[in-house]
Amino acid sequence: MVNYPVLVLNQNYEPLNISRVRRAVVLLLRRKAEALENGSGVIHTANNSFPIPSVIRILYLVKRPRPEKKLTRIEVLRRDEYTCQYCGRQTKELTLDHVIPRHKGGRHVWENVISACIPCNNRKAGRTPQEAGMRLIRKPFIPRVTGYFVPPDYLRRHNEWQKFLPLWQREGED
Repeated sequence: MVNYPVLVLNQNYEPLNISRVRRAVVLLLRRKAEALENGSGVIHTANNSFPIPSVIRILYLVKRPRPEKKLTRIEVLRRDEYTCQYCGRQTKELTLDHVIPRHKGGRHVWENVISACIPCNNRKAGRTPQEAGMRLIRKPFIPRVTGYFVPPDYLRRHNEWQKFLPLWQREGED
């Protein structure tokens, strides 16, 4: 039971990580955290018994740097929801397109890379959308990195964690 997973939340209820019962109990005993949900079972010591925590919240704010999402093909496709940003067709057969072509000074950054279907990418070729007479459905943007990723198998086994996780993470695991 000491290796049972425990969801650790920051003071602002943002998921920080997944710890083990042993570490969670130490944080609780040192009054550095509070238990929000108890799991099944009890830990017995020589003098006391403690309910096994399932979700704890740190009592002080843990500041951590916000990681940036790496610019990869799969992340661009996810950001654009597997939709061609010129014609709106949803397909898995998409290419990456630089809105302002690299040979015209366009950079390989989030704000200049979009997903495009093969026919639209061929039609645009090495031109800007204006030169090709094409319009973007949505302006490219840097996707937000939100919270700590909780593996789907933990979510299936620990329903009590659901209410502490961002909605985007709960919906993506169904």
